[in-house]
Amino acid sequence: MIRDKLKILFVSLGCDKNRVDAEKMLALLGRSGYVLTDEEQEADVIIVNTCCFITDAKQESIDTLLELSRLKQEGRCRALIASGCMAQRYADQIREMLPEVDAIVGTTAYDAIREVIDSALAGKREEKLDDLKKIALPEGERFLTTGGHYAYLKIAEGCDKHCTYCAIPAMRGPFRSVPEENLIHEAESLAGAGVKELILVAQETTLYGTDLYGRKCLHELIRKLSRIDGIRWIRVLYCYPEEIYDELIECMRTEKKFVHYLDLPIQHSNDVILKRMGRRTCEADLRRIIHKLRERVPDIILRTTLICGFPQESEEQFEDLCRFINEMEFNRLGVFPYSQEEGTPAALMEGQIDEETKLSRRDALMELQQEISLDLGERMIGLETDVLIEGYVPGENVYIGRGCGDAPDVDGYIFVSTEEVLTTGCFVRVRITGASEYDLTGELIRIL
Repeated sequence: MIRDKLKILFVSLGCDKNRVDAEKMLALLGRSGYVLTDEEQEADVIIVNTCCFITDAKQESIDTLLELSRLKQEGRCRALIASGCMAQRYADQIREMLPEVDAIVGTTAYDAIREVIDSALAGKREEKLDDLKKIALPEGERFLTTGGHYAYLKIAEGCDKHCTYCAIPAMRGPFRSVPEENLIHEAESLAGAGVKELILVAQETTLYGTDLYGRKCLHELIRKLSRIDGIRWIRVLYCYPEEIYDELIECMRTEKKFVHYLDLPIQHSNDVILKRMGRRTCEADLRRIIHKLRERVPDIILRTTLICGFPQESEEQFEDLCRFINEMEFNRLGVFPYSQEEGTPAALMEGQIDEETKLSRRDALMELQQEISLDLGERMIGLETDVLIEGYVPGENVYIGRGCGDAPDVDGYIFVSTEEVLTTGCFVRVRITGASEYDLTGELIRIL
């Protein structure tokens, strides 16, 4: 099939792990001669990389598919394709309820996207829903959508935790690590394209290697990635607290490129709620792990996520969580109201909490975290830190950047005042001069 004149509009929803899949699909399409476009009316093919982690994400995916389906009448679109998590989990429902969708591509089948497009354009309704025990490993460079100076490196797929509120195993399958040699090759390619910060992601990063090599070896992977020229920062997200191990902490303490930042999604602190969630930890364990991390790496930045309004969460249990958060003083924190996901054990539990209460508890937690974040930010005033520049505020001689304690999209920024001309992707040394609830301000000391 002649592809060099066909234009593709690609919309990716959801998390950074979904983004990696999208970037690999985009690269496959580019190498096949397709032309990528942002112009809806010009698209011959539209691909929506869907998400359905929570109910709101599923609705966004459905709305996006329906909205773009109008281009089959109003534009030149000849094929509308659904890929990603919702496509994997709800293929039957999409087939029945969304006849506008011409093809469905699951989470492990995105490497077949070219063949799917060819079939859809030939008038065949194609479905690719491969075994969730496989892992897609397309070769070649990725089409970066992050600006080029940082990139996500997905080191594993799926999850074996089976928390009672989570449908990830149904969409992504069991935990399986990407072979180390593939990751090293991919990281070298990213560095060659100008990437300076690697952000390691998976549903659970801390178990990397256990299925392939019989042991936890995330620390070994990080040390090998650190040898790659051009990489300045390595950041790790989604570390289940109970899986943190001493060699990983030591690697952070001694490996200069491994930034002192860790994301620990604890979800709650009350032992009863944690048990009902199917979590494999308790409050005492959480305190012990957090204490050990701060003792071994005193300047570590800790991020966490919480779920409020889980079934049967009492006011007392919620207050327990608030006290814990107040005492632990996480540097970064996100809160999600519990989402009743069909097919999960928690969805069938008695004592579902009403939406108003869930939202009220979320707001209370975020107000508490704002106070903590402001206090921690003010303690930074006068200190120096390295900053990765990412943008510019026109007319104000102010640049926008991130410190090693800030992950993209979820954390804050450092606004740097200077008369110097800085470029996106450069590193600078900054003295912190001010703080707000989530962001810092500073003045340039020197370009690194």
